[in-house]
Amino acid sequence: MIVCVWVPGVVGTAAAALLPWCGLALGVLAVVALLLARRVLLVLLVPIVAWMMAIAPSAPGFASGSADESPGVRIVSQNVRAHSGGAAESATDLAGSGAEVIALTELDADSLAAARDTLAADYPHSYAVGTVAVWSRLPIADAQALSLGLDWKRALRVVVNAPDGDVAVYVMHAASVRPGVQSERDAMLSGIADAVAADSSGSVVVVGDFNAASADPALGAIRSQLDWVRPTDGALGFTWPAALPLARIDHVFTRGLTVLGSTTMRAGSSDHLATVTTLAF
Repeated sequence: MIVCVWVPGVVGTAAAALLPWCGLALGVLAVVALLLARRVLLVLLVPIVAWMMAIAPSAPGFASGSADESPGVRIVSQNVRAHSGGAAESATDLAGSGAEVIALTELDADSLAAARDTLAADYPHSYAVGTVAVWSRLPIADAQALSLGLDWKRALRVVVNAPDGDVAVYVMHAASVRPGVQSERDAMLSGIADAVAADSSGSVVVVGDFNAASADPALGAIRSQLDWVRPTDGALGFTWPAALPLARIDHVFTRGLTVLGSTTMRAGSSDHLATVTTLAF
């Protein structure tokens, strides 16, 4: 499984989704060995150590400061599931988190209109294109639609004018992955990496639905450009499916910012949990 995670394409994508659960299997084997055959524990140390090394880049992290003591900007992001009718409820819940910036993906026309109506009063600054949109309490500028290698727009970039400085915020909704069909997703993940590599902004945040588990080799390009935000709540930050999260496919990447906190939350009736990230300059 560890070797497969290094293989680009469908093999690496599948292995990345299964890798965290190998740890659970190893844990069960260790308990059984402890009870029935303690000598086997020595043999199990090899795959356990190998798994720990493989999962380390996706492991939980620690906040670099206190969200209660330090001023920061809170950014929340969620895939609201098109045609679910839950965009307004998601928008209400996310606004209740105290976020300065709300990013929503997989929006259809009706859900976009519902979210706009819900957020208009408290989030006067917004920009939407294709299936993605962003709302902000803070002024935004330089709004751009991004195609990231596709024939239609599924990503955007805005500059949020925060009190302590400007931050470039990217929101993306990567193409879906199906058995044998993931070239469009891979093209978008490569495209977002190229976009941030060319971005001269000192502070950058990329949020959204990447349709790729944390260890997916397709995320390698953007990981080389930005810091992957680790969950700081002690969990692995799984976001999908919301009823029983099995994988983290909604991510946050940053550059030039300090992570004060990173967690997930339920919002609306979406099949994705939302990511909640508090950042400071």
